[in-house]
Amino acid sequence: MPETPHHAAGASETDTGSSASIEPMGSDDTAVIEALPMPSNTTEEELIELWLHGKSPHTIRTYRREITVFRATIGKPIRLIYLSELQRYADTLGGANATRARKLLTIKSLLSFAARLGYMPFNVGAAIRPPRPDSRLAERILDERQIFALLDAVADHPRDHALIRLLYNGGLRVSEAISLRWLNLVDGVINVRGKGGRSRVVRLSRGTWEELQAIKPTDGLFHDRIFPMSAWNAWDRVRRAAKKAGIEELVSPHFLRHSHGTHALHRGADLATVRETLGHASLATTGRYLHARPEKSSGDYLAV
Repeated sequence: MPETPHHAAGASETDTGSSASIEPMGSDDTAVIEALPMPSNTTEEELIELWLHGKSPHTIRTYRREITVFRATIGKPIRLIYLSELQRYADTLGGANATRARKLLTIKSLLSFAARLGYMPFNVGAAIRPPRPDSRLAERILDERQIFALLDAVADHPRDHALIRLLYNGGLRVSEAISLRWLNLVDGVINVRGKGGRSRVVRLSRGTWEELQAIKPTDGLFHDRIFPMSAWNAWDRVRRAAKKAGIEELVSPHFLRHSHGTHALHRGADLATVRETLGHASLATTGRYLHARPEKSSGDYLAV
Protein backbone atom coordinates (compact mmCIF):
# COMPACT_ATOMS: atom_id res chain seq x y z
CA MET A 1 0.00 0.00 0.00
CA PRO A 2 1.22 3.50 -0.71
CA GLU A 3 2.50 5.39 2.23
CA THR A 4 0.09 7.93 3.68
CA PRO A 5 1.48 11.49 3.48
CA HIS A 6 2.64 12.79 6.84
CA HIS A 7 0.56 15.98 6.64
CA ALA A 8 -2.60 13.99 5.99
CA ALA A 9 -1.93 11.81 8.97
CA GLY A 10 -1.35 14.86 11.13
CA ALA A 11 -4.58 16.34 9.93
CA SER A 12 -6.54 13.25 10.88
CA GLU A 13 -5.33 13.52 14.45
CA THR A 14 -6.40 17.14 14.92
CA ASP A 15 -9.18 17.75 12.41
CA THR A 16 -12.57 18.44 13.96
CA GLY A 17 -14.46 18.18 10.69
CA SER A 18 -14.38 21.90 9.90
CA SER A 19 -12.90 23.14 6.64
CA ALA A 20 -12.10 26.58 8.07
CA SER A 21 -8.43 27.46 8.10
CA ILE A 22 -6.65 28.82 11.14
CA GLU A 23 -4.75 32.07 10.72
CA PRO A 24 -1.01 31.64 11.32
CA MET A 25 0.37 33.17 14.49
CA GLY A 26 2.67 36.13 14.22
CA SER A 27 6.13 36.29 15.71
CA ASP A 28 4.60 37.80 18.82
CA ASP A 29 2.05 34.95 19.04
CA THR A 30 -0.79 37.37 18.20
CA ALA A 31 -3.42 36.14 15.72
CA VAL A 32 -3.88 38.23 12.58
CA ILE A 33 -7.40 39.69 12.58
CA GLU A 34 -8.68 41.69 9.59
CA ALA A 35 -10.31 44.96 10.62
CA LEU A 36 -13.83 45.67 9.40
CA PRO A 37 -14.53 49.09 7.82
CA MET A 38 -17.58 49.61 10.05
CA PRO A 39 -19.38 47.85 12.91
CA SER A 40 -21.86 45.20 11.80
CA ASN A 41 -24.69 47.00 13.61
CA THR A 42 -24.19 50.32 11.80
CA THR A 43 -27.53 52.00 11.12
CA GLU A 44 -28.55 53.58 7.84
CA GLU A 45 -28.43 57.04 9.42
CA GLU A 46 -24.87 56.37 10.62
CA LEU A 47 -23.89 55.17 7.15
CA ILE A 48 -25.19 58.41 5.62
CA GLU A 49 -23.21 60.49 8.11
CA LEU A 50 -20.05 58.56 7.20
CA TRP A 51 -20.76 59.19 3.52
CA LEU A 52 -21.30 62.93 4.06
CA HIS A 53 -18.22 63.36 6.24
CA GLY A 54 -15.71 65.86 4.91
CA LYS A 55 -17.96 67.31 2.21
CA SER A 56 -18.67 71.03 1.96
CA PRO A 57 -21.70 72.46 3.83
CA HIS A 58 -23.45 73.19 0.52
CA THR A 59 -22.86 69.63 -0.74
CA ILE A 60 -24.05 68.16 2.56
CA ARG A 61 -27.30 70.15 2.41
CA THR A 62 -27.95 69.13 -1.20
CA TYR A 63 -27.07 65.46 -0.73
CA ARG A 64 -29.07 65.16 2.48
CA ARG A 65 -32.14 66.68 0.80
CA GLU A 66 -31.90 64.34 -2.19
CA ILE A 67 -31.38 61.24 -0.07
CA THR A 68 -34.23 62.14 2.31
CA VAL A 69 -36.66 62.33 -0.62
CA PHE A 70 -35.28 59.10 -2.09
CA ARG A 71 -35.63 57.13 1.16
CA ALA A 72 -39.14 58.44 1.78
CA THR A 73 -40.21 57.45 -1.74
CA ILE A 74 -38.65 53.98 -1.65
CA GLY A 75 -40.00 53.29 1.84
CA LYS A 76 -37.53 50.55 2.77
CA PRO A 77 -33.91 50.18 3.92
CA ILE A 78 -31.45 50.86 1.12
CA ARG A 79 -29.71 47.51 1.65
CA LEU A 80 -32.97 45.82 0.58
CA ILE A 81 -33.53 47.85 -2.58
CA TYR A 82 -33.96 45.97 -5.87
CA LEU A 83 -32.73 47.30 -9.18
CA SER A 84 -36.29 47.40 -10.50
CA GLU A 85 -37.31 49.72 -7.65
CA LEU A 86 -34.38 52.00 -8.36
CA GLN A 87 -35.29 52.09 -12.06
CA ARG A 88 -38.92 52.96 -11.26
CA TYR A 89 -37.72 55.78 -9.01
CA ALA A 90 -35.49 57.11 -11.80
CA ASP A 91 -38.45 57.03 -14.19
CA THR A 92 -40.54 59.20 -11.84
CA LEU A 93 -37.99 62.02 -11.67
CA GLY A 94 -39.01 65.16 -13.48
CA GLY A 95 -37.19 68.31 -14.48
CA ALA A 96 -34.29 68.99 -16.80
CA ASN A 97 -31.75 66.32 -17.61
CA ALA A 98 -29.16 68.06 -15.45
CA THR A 99 -31.50 68.01 -12.44
CA ARG A 100 -32.40 64.34 -12.89
CA ALA A 101 -28.75 63.44 -13.43
CA ARG A 102 -27.72 65.23 -10.23
CA LYS A 103 -30.31 63.37 -8.17
CA LEU A 104 -29.37 59.97 -9.60
CA LEU A 105 -25.65 60.60 -9.22
CA THR A 106 -26.24 61.46 -5.56
CA ILE A 107 -28.05 58.16 -5.00
CA LYS A 108 -25.41 56.23 -6.94
CA SER A 109 -22.69 57.79 -4.80
CA LEU A 110 -24.35 56.64 -1.56
CA LEU A 111 -25.04 53.13 -2.85
CA SER A 112 -21.49 52.78 -4.12
CA PHE A 113 -20.14 53.93 -0.76
CA ALA A 114 -22.38 51.45 1.07
CA ALA A 115 -21.26 48.56 -1.14
CA ARG A 116 -17.57 49.39 -0.75
CA LEU A 117 -17.89 49.30 3.03
CA GLY A 118 -19.80 46.01 2.98
CA TYR A 119 -23.08 47.54 4.17
CA MET A 120 -24.76 46.17 1.03
CA PRO A 121 -23.98 42.82 -0.64
CA PHE A 122 -23.49 44.53 -4.01
CA ASN A 123 -23.89 47.96 -5.63
CA VAL A 124 -27.38 47.96 -7.11
CA GLY A 125 -26.89 51.54 -8.32
CA ALA A 126 -24.08 50.58 -10.71
CA ALA A 127 -26.61 49.61 -13.39
CA ILE A 128 -28.33 53.02 -13.38
CA ARG A 129 -27.27 55.40 -16.14
CA PRO A 130 -28.14 59.07 -15.47
CA PRO A 131 -29.26 61.12 -18.48
CA ARG A 132 -26.69 63.29 -20.21
CA PRO A 133 -27.29 66.95 -19.28
CA ASP A 134 -28.24 69.24 -22.13
CA SER A 135 -25.39 71.55 -23.06
CA ARG A 136 -26.64 75.04 -22.24
CA LEU A 137 -23.25 76.55 -21.52
CA ALA A 138 -23.48 78.99 -24.44
CA GLU A 139 -26.62 80.48 -22.90
CA ARG A 140 -24.75 81.19 -19.66
CA ILE A 141 -21.90 83.23 -21.07
CA LEU A 142 -22.03 87.02 -21.12
CA ASP A 143 -20.07 88.92 -23.74
CA GLU A 144 -17.48 91.48 -22.66
CA ARG A 145 -19.83 94.37 -23.36
CA GLN A 146 -22.35 92.88 -20.92
CA ILE A 147 -19.63 92.41 -18.29
CA PHE A 148 -18.75 96.10 -18.46
CA ALA A 149 -22.46 97.02 -18.34
CA LEU A 150 -22.86 94.86 -15.26
CA LEU A 151 -19.99 96.66 -13.51
CA ASP A 152 -21.25 100.08 -14.58
CA ALA A 153 -24.64 99.28 -13.05
CA VAL A 154 -23.08 99.00 -9.56
CA ALA A 155 -20.50 101.78 -9.90
CA ASP A 156 -22.08 103.56 -6.92
CA HIS A 157 -21.93 100.42 -4.73
CA PRO A 158 -18.25 99.66 -4.03
CA ARG A 159 -18.81 96.30 -2.32
CA ASP A 160 -21.14 94.98 -5.03
CA HIS A 161 -18.74 96.25 -7.70
CA ALA A 162 -15.81 94.49 -5.98
CA LEU A 163 -17.80 91.27 -5.63
CA ILE A 164 -18.83 91.15 -9.29
CA ARG A 165 -15.35 92.08 -10.47
CA LEU A 166 -13.81 89.37 -8.28
CA LEU A 167 -16.27 86.72 -9.51
CA TYR A 168 -15.36 87.55 -13.10
CA ASN A 169 -11.63 88.30 -12.85
CA GLY A 170 -10.90 85.43 -10.46
CA GLY A 171 -13.35 83.01 -12.04
CA LEU A 172 -14.59 82.08 -8.57
CA ARG A 173 -17.62 80.09 -7.58
CA VAL A 174 -19.97 82.12 -5.42
CA SER A 175 -19.31 79.81 -2.44
CA GLU A 176 -15.58 80.46 -2.83
CA ALA A 177 -16.01 84.24 -3.02
CA ILE A 178 -18.20 84.62 0.07
CA SER A 179 -15.95 82.36 2.17
CA LEU A 180 -12.80 84.40 1.44
CA ARG A 181 -11.18 86.09 4.42
CA TRP A 182 -8.72 88.96 4.44
CA LEU A 183 -5.92 86.61 5.44
CA ASN A 184 -6.45 84.77 2.13
CA LEU A 185 -5.19 87.84 0.21
CA VAL A 186 -1.41 87.97 -0.16
CA ASP A 187 0.60 90.12 -2.59
CA GLY A 188 -1.87 90.19 -5.45
CA VAL A 189 -3.06 86.60 -5.14
CA ILE A 190 -5.86 84.89 -3.24
CA ASN A 191 -5.78 81.47 -1.64
CA VAL A 192 -9.06 79.81 -2.57
CA ARG A 193 -10.57 76.74 -0.95
CA GLY A 194 -12.63 75.22 -3.73
CA LYS A 195 -14.82 72.27 -4.60
CA GLY A 196 -14.04 69.06 -2.76
CA GLY A 197 -11.81 70.92 -0.31
CA ARG A 198 -9.14 71.45 -2.97
CA SER A 199 -7.11 74.63 -2.59
CA ARG A 200 -5.66 76.77 -5.36
CA VAL A 201 -3.90 80.11 -5.74
CA VAL A 202 -5.44 82.66 -8.10
CA ARG A 203 -3.63 85.79 -9.27
CA LEU A 204 -5.87 88.83 -9.63
CA SER A 205 -5.54 91.79 -11.96
CA ARG A 206 -4.04 94.92 -10.43
CA GLY A 207 -7.39 96.71 -10.65
CA THR A 208 -9.28 93.91 -8.91
CA TRP A 209 -6.66 93.70 -6.16
CA GLU A 210 -6.71 97.45 -5.54
CA GLU A 211 -10.51 97.44 -5.46
CA LEU A 212 -10.53 94.77 -2.76
CA GLN A 213 -8.01 96.73 -0.72
CA ALA A 214 -10.19 99.83 -1.05
CA ILE A 215 -13.18 98.16 0.66
CA LYS A 216 -11.11 96.73 3.50
CA PRO A 217 -12.28 98.27 6.79
CA THR A 218 -9.62 100.02 8.85
CA ASP A 219 -10.63 98.08 11.95
CA GLY A 220 -11.05 94.78 10.09
CA LEU A 221 -9.41 91.59 11.32
CA PHE A 222 -7.54 89.11 9.16
CA HIS A 223 -10.07 86.42 10.01
CA ASP A 224 -13.04 88.56 8.93
CA ARG A 225 -14.82 87.56 5.74
CA ILE A 226 -14.40 89.95 2.82
CA PHE A 227 -18.04 89.51 1.75
CA PRO A 228 -20.05 88.56 4.88
CA MET A 229 -23.18 87.43 3.08
CA SER A 230 -25.00 84.27 2.06
CA ALA A 231 -24.75 82.70 -1.39
CA TRP A 232 -28.37 83.70 -2.01
CA ASN A 233 -27.60 87.31 -1.10
CA ALA A 234 -24.63 87.37 -3.51
CA TRP A 235 -26.82 85.82 -6.21
CA ASP A 236 -29.47 88.50 -5.64
CA ARG A 237 -26.91 91.31 -5.93
CA VAL A 238 -25.72 89.97 -9.28
CA ARG A 239 -29.31 89.53 -10.49
CA ARG A 240 -30.26 93.08 -9.57
CA ALA A 241 -27.14 94.46 -11.23
CA ALA A 242 -27.94 92.55 -14.42
CA LYS A 243 -31.49 93.83 -14.44
CA LYS A 244 -30.25 97.40 -14.00
CA ALA A 245 -27.75 96.86 -16.83
CA GLY A 246 -30.58 95.82 -19.17
CA ILE A 247 -29.49 92.19 -19.47
CA GLU A 248 -32.61 90.13 -20.12
CA GLU A 249 -31.21 86.76 -19.05
CA LEU A 250 -31.63 85.66 -15.43
CA VAL A 251 -27.95 86.11 -14.60
CA SER A 252 -26.36 84.21 -11.73
CA PRO A 253 -22.83 84.53 -10.27
CA HIS A 254 -21.83 81.38 -12.17
CA PHE A 255 -22.39 83.23 -15.46
CA LEU A 256 -19.34 85.31 -14.54
CA ARG A 257 -17.23 82.20 -14.01
CA HIS A 258 -18.32 80.77 -17.37
CA SER A 259 -17.62 84.10 -19.02
CA HIS A 260 -14.14 84.20 -17.48
CA GLY A 261 -13.25 80.82 -18.98
CA THR A 262 -14.58 81.66 -22.44
CA HIS A 263 -13.11 85.16 -22.66
CA ALA A 264 -9.69 84.04 -21.38
CA LEU A 265 -9.45 81.25 -23.96
CA HIS A 266 -10.60 83.49 -26.80
CA ARG A 267 -7.99 86.06 -25.78
CA GLY A 268 -5.21 83.49 -26.03
CA ALA A 269 -4.90 81.90 -22.59
CA ASP A 270 -3.91 78.24 -22.73
CA LEU A 271 -6.19 75.51 -21.40
CA ALA A 272 -3.86 74.52 -18.56
CA THR A 273 -3.76 78.06 -17.14
CA VAL A 274 -7.55 78.45 -17.30
CA ARG A 275 -7.98 75.04 -15.71
CA GLU A 276 -5.69 75.95 -12.80
CA THR A 277 -7.40 79.31 -12.29
CA LEU A 278 -10.92 77.84 -12.31
CA GLY A 279 -9.92 74.79 -10.30
CA HIS A 280 -11.30 72.21 -12.72
CA ALA A 281 -10.43 68.61 -11.90
CA SER A 282 -10.36 67.69 -15.59
CA LEU A 283 -8.94 69.49 -18.61
CA ALA A 284 -11.98 68.26 -20.55
CA THR A 285 -14.22 70.42 -18.36
CA THR A 286 -12.18 73.50 -19.23
CA GLY A 287 -12.24 72.52 -22.91
CA ARG A 288 -16.01 72.97 -23.00
CA TYR A 289 -15.47 76.72 -23.13
CA LEU A 290 -13.72 76.34 -26.48
CA HIS A 291 -16.83 74.77 -27.97
CA ALA A 292 -19.49 76.83 -26.20
CA ARG A 293 -19.20 79.68 -28.71
CA PRO A 294 -16.96 78.49 -31.55
CA GLU A 295 -15.30 81.13 -33.69
CA LYS A 296 -15.36 78.94 -36.79
CA SER A 297 -17.92 76.69 -38.49
CA SER A 298 -18.03 74.60 -41.64
CA GLY A 299 -21.02 76.76 -42.52
CA ASP A 300 -18.57 79.59 -43.18
CA TYR A 301 -17.55 77.78 -46.36
CA LEU A 302 -21.06 77.40 -47.79
CA ALA A 303 -22.71 79.58 -50.44
CA VAL A 304 -25.58 80.64 -48.16
